[in-house]
Amino acid sequence: MAEILPGSSTPQFGTAEYKSSSGPERCKSCDTTLTSRYFRINGALACENCAERLKQQVPKDSHQAFVRGIVFGLGGAFLGLILYAAFGILTGLVIGYVSLAVGYIVGKAIKMGSGGMGGRRYQIAAALLTYSAVSIAAIPIFVSQIVKDKKAEKHTQLQHALPQSSAPAQPQAPAANGSTISQQPQTQTPAEPKKPSMGLGAALGLAVLIGLASPFLELQDPFHGIIGLIILFVGIRIAWRLTAGVKLDILGPFDKNTPAPAPPPIAG
Repeated sequence: MAEILPGSSTPQFGTAEYKSSSGPERCKSCDTTLTSRYFRINGALACENCAERLKQQVPKDSHQAFVRGIVFGLGGAFLGLILYAAFGILTGLVIGYVSLAVGYIVGKAIKMGSGGMGGRRYQIAAALLTYSAVSIAAIPIFVSQIVKDKKAEKHTQLQHALPQSSAPAQPQAPAANGSTISQQPQTQTPAEPKKPSMGLGAALGLAVLIGLASPFLELQDPFHGIIGLIILFVGIRIAWRLTAGVKLDILGPFDKNTPAPAPPPIAG
């Protein structure tokens, strides 16, 4: 049923009502009696004033609104990436449920930037940004794990080196001039060929590609990989629904003395 939200002067039209009760037909928004001219908004009866006011207050989609939505969406995706990566680094756990929060943040950010506009292109952008934020978050988590492993390896090597440093010195044989020389054999290791270094740009590009593929690379563990993909899909679905466009069909004006065309059927 159409109604006016508390504290808002914008006409609201929800479920269409085609059958009127006994008595004069009324506007489903302001409840005024319909005169000779009326409209149908999403199938609900509306007076001329409410229909005109709604036409003026509905936001218009534009290139500027879409660009602002993308900019805000990028900010939301970056925030979601930090949230996902920070949770994984601090707890040592990579829980896919955080992607649900990422999808919500991205969807809300795009909606805020576009001024409430939505539609298919906004939904596609929200889905791509949500996937990118969640997948690329694997890069800082992976780097953090490598740093932790190197620190642990270095600590282990130091512990093994301490007993050797306290061992007695090797005996030295006297030289011809009275000095001593070490009896330890000297071996010369062949120099390893230098590997070609990768440029910073190429390294970053490779890291991004690996990050984008990380949700599917997790399928090496089929059970956890499939669960992670399902949860990621749900997060993308949240962003998709938040950025959907609002359907608003305004038909009319109609004359009460002339039969109006039958309203479109309600989609099941």
